Amino acid sequence: MALTAVDTAEIVKKYGRKKNDTGSSEVQIALISARINYLTEHLKAHTHDFHTRYGLGRLVSQRRRLMNYLKKTNLSVYRKLMKELDVRG
Repeated sequence: MALTAVDTAEIVKKYGRKKNDTGSSEVQIALISARINYLTEHLKAHTHDFHTRYGLGRLVSQRRRLMNYLKKTNLSVYRKLMKELDVRG
C-alpha cells in the first residue's frame, strides 16, 4: 500500500475529531481518497493491471457508501469534506 504511517498520521491529524481518531467517517473517507488517488496514478502507468483496477472499484464503492452515510447524518461536514477532497458527489 502506498500510504505510510506518516501519511496516515497527517490525514488523521487534519480530518480527525480527536488526536487518534481513525474511526470517524471523515477520516475514513480521507484515507480511502488518498489510496484512490494513488491507485489512479498507478493505473495510468500500468493499464493492464486488472487486479488493481478491481481493488480500485471496491475502494470507490466503499467511499461512496461512507459518503452517503455522512450525507444523511451530517450534511455540513459532508459538504466541507467534498470541497476539501475535491470529490464529486
